[in-house]
Amino acid sequence: MNTLVQSIRAYQQRAFDDRVNHEADIADLNLTLIQAYLKEVESSMYEESRHMDFLDLCRSMNIVNTLPEYTKPKNVGLMFFSLEPDRFFPYVQIDVVQFPEDLGGDQIIEKTFKGPLHQQLREALQYIQSSVIQEWVIKFPDRAEAERFFNYPYAAVEESLCNAVYHKGYDVREPIEVRILPDRIEIVSHPGADRSISEEGLRTYRVFNRRYRNRRIGDFLKEMHLTEGRNTGFRKILNALERNGSPEPIFETAPERLSFCTTIFIHPQFLPSNGTKDGTKSGTKNAAPNRCTERVQLILSAIQEDPQVTVRALVENFRISKNTILRILKELQENGTIKREGSSQKGRWGVL
Repeated sequence: MNTLVQSIRAYQQRAFDDRVNHEADIADLNLTLIQAYLKEVESSMYEESRHMDFLDLCRSMNIVNTLPEYTKPKNVGLMFFSLEPDRFFPYVQIDVVQFPEDLGGDQIIEKTFKGPLHQQLREALQYIQSSVIQEWVIKFPDRAEAERFFNYPYAAVEESLCNAVYHKGYDVREPIEVRILPDRIEIVSHPGADRSISEEGLRTYRVFNRRYRNRRIGDFLKEMHLTEGRNTGFRKILNALERNGSPEPIFETAPERLSFCTTIFIHPQFLPSNGTKDGTKSGTKNAAPNRCTERVQLILSAIQEDPQVTVRALVENFRISKNTILRILKELQENGTIKREGSSQKGRWGVL
């Protein structure tokens, strides 16, 4: 009995993606998908797979168990190398839902992506890139170089969705949902972040995940260069947004850890108040929706309390990147909210 109890506990402690699936058979693994993967990652096993016994190939890739008298696929094998993973994992899919008129509007555009994890991920990203992401080019008469930026930098969207696929709980019957709203993209997955990640850490972008929910899934995604792991995802998202001049994102997890949401805000220049997309500008610039409005108020309050406050002090006090601080200050100057008197070193701010 003790041996049985120990076996049950060992099974429960094993990550879901590395568990044996007793409802599936070896025939549910597809050789063509396996060979396509091996060829893509330039594995030496690709040539061997042409004449290797199929079961031996699966064992070499560790996508089946090793008991000769009871051979079954592992969950990770079915997720990547079965034609219909949703037969074994209901709602293993990515739903991309567009709300052109915001959440209260009548128009909704939905598209669902199913199939092997890497295929549905790539197809969803391709769809978002072709139907959602836009580039804005501003040409200047006095210089050859144009200013270019996107409503959403693709690299930030890609990393956010890859992270959702990597960290989703595949024993939870909920899809990954990508919500496209007029001023933001929200990527929601289930369950929430591991308990080792605090809500404060998410707010300040200081996250170190000590436990990985899907190590095997992560290994396959890394081989296909769809993710890096090693807690680099947040930094890649922040860097991509900063290079594009976009507002900083929001990472949120419900207190009960039932869901996780990444919010990427649209570039301020694409907001309706900033004119048309032909390069003309009208009206005043919004610093950014929601969260950035709070940051604008923080910066204005700091300037009112200390007109000689430095950019460095603002960065340290509010834990906001230097580039974001400079962008907000520039926008406040351009729309006439504040002005700068004196030099950059010994000058002072004035609120108009």
